[in-house]
Amino acid sequence: MHALVTGASGFLGLYVVEQLVARGERVRAMTRRDDPQLTRLGVEIVRADLRNREAVMAACQGVDVVFHIGGIAGMGGLWKDYYENNTLGAQYVVEGCLRHGIGRLVYTSSPSVTFNGCSQNGVDESAPYPKHWLCHYAHSKALAEQHVLASNGQNGLLTCALRPHLIWGPRDHHLIPTVLQRARSGQLRQIGDGTNLIDMLYVENAAMAHLQAADSLLPNSPVAGQAYFISQGQPVNCWTWINEILALAGLPPVRKKVSLRSARWIGTAYELIYWLLHLRGDPPLSRFMAAQMAHSHYFNIARARKDFGYSPEISTVEGMRRLAAAGL
Repeated sequence: MHALVTGASGFLGLYVVEQLVARGERVRAMTRRDDPQLTRLGVEIVRADLRNREAVMAACQGVDVVFHIGGIAGMGGLWKDYYENNTLGAQYVVEGCLRHGIGRLVYTSSPSVTFNGCSQNGVDESAPYPKHWLCHYAHSKALAEQHVLASNGQNGLLTCALRPHLIWGPRDHHLIPTVLQRARSGQLRQIGDGTNLIDMLYVENAAMAHLQAADSLLPNSPVAGQAYFISQGQPVNCWTWINEILALAGLPPVRKKVSLRSARWIGTAYELIYWLLHLRGDPPLSRFMAAQMAHSHYFNIARARKDFGYSPEISTVEGMRRLAAAGL
């Protein structure tokens, strides 16, 4: 295949590029900045911003499949930033696919598109979008996912959306660094009673799922037009896992605790301050973050197993070993 990967210099994007190159595929990497790792891989590099409609559409020309991974994540900041990068960016990618007759589009969505602030215990893809949104990120990703899936079948374009949950592993520059930074600064608190189970996903398994979905995205395939939860397939205790990560970095376990109710009030206060002052970036705590850290959220991945043969090849134990070997 000749593949375009947006967000190619990002955490997941780079692993997808590497796996495509290892298979001998032609790759065009779209990124906002030069990246020496992409240069070393010998792929075609196109610099473009997801907010630039014409640049995004031009990047799509001449490829067979698009992996749209690019976007911005976060728990705070302005709606404008999330909407322009995540929602409009996805719409521009779809436009590019339709203009240039591209046959396949795999979109990287998020399980947060179904999160309503309550526990999600083994839910599947029938879970609805919430009526009220706790953060701009989830809302913007849901709008993008809906547009991508609604575009399936237009002008021969086949689409699907993957919802990988809490991607982690070597070269992570978001999830694990944030946990470690808060632990080192004394800001990390256990929220809730500490019994909540969560799904997460080793990054190489996440990348593999994208390639498997693209390979199966064919006419009359059950994959076309569908969304899929993707995870390690076995939930873990949230705070036990966080403490394991802290131990790898030589840090003590989390000992301080705060109730979910208190965390919600604190998160609400921070959100109000950030909104009033038009601050960008993530607040120290938000309602969304409080709910995510206190409630269980794990998913049924049977549909992905059935429709395109997904199965996490790298176990959580092996992933943690590789993370430790790579250093934190």
